Amino acid sequence: MKLYNYFRSSASFRVRIALALKGMSYDYLPVHIARGDHKLPAYTDKAVEGLVPLLELDDGTRLTQSMAIIEYLDEVQPAPALLPADALGRARVRALSQIVACEIHPINNLRVLKYLTKELKVEEEAKNTWYRHWVRSGLESFERQLALQPTSTYCFGDTPTLADCCLVPQIFNGQRFNTDFSGLTRTMAAFDACMKHPAFQQAQPSACPDAEA
Repeated sequence: MKLYNYFRSSASFRVRIALALKGMSYDYLPVHIARGDHKLPAYTDKAVEGLVPLLELDDGTRLTQSMAIIEYLDEVQPAPALLPADALGRARVRALSQIVACEIHPINNLRVLKYLTKELKVEEEAKNTWYRHWVRSGLESFERQLALQPTSTYCFGDTPTLADCCLVPQIFNGQRFNTDFSGLTRTMAAFDACMKHPAFQQAQPSACPDAEA
């Protein structure tokens, strides 16, 4: 398999975590989205959406969208499972995952932040305030959801799930923007547990071949 991704991309990071948890090998192909390489024909000819990540299977089939890619991986290699065995558990994990992937990330990703500054002429600090507000708001919702569940090591239970694959990259990006994580006790405990796990360490941005300071 080939994974086209960018070391700072939250969506790419999610997929790297899933691959690491499952011990699946792949070729790492960097696409520098901050520089605009994802808009070049060399990449858009492969990825019609012009986004990362893109997973190319051994037979040439190409998959996009991190959540779809991770669920595909979970179906073709069920162990270790990233979704619970029961329907209610799967719904809980998907809901936590979607707080990050559908509520927080879409209004704070790189292309949105660039649009705020380049097209709408928003000042840098105002842009950062925007970012921190929506990340904090979303993570407060995440924390409230965790509080409804029994205490666990990770976001849901005592093994990592799709929810952890989504949470960790969001915390990493939030740290870059000095987001306030105070009071998010269960959320940050799950993050800390993840970062003790070798798969999360292996997948983190600083471990990527295209990592930059």
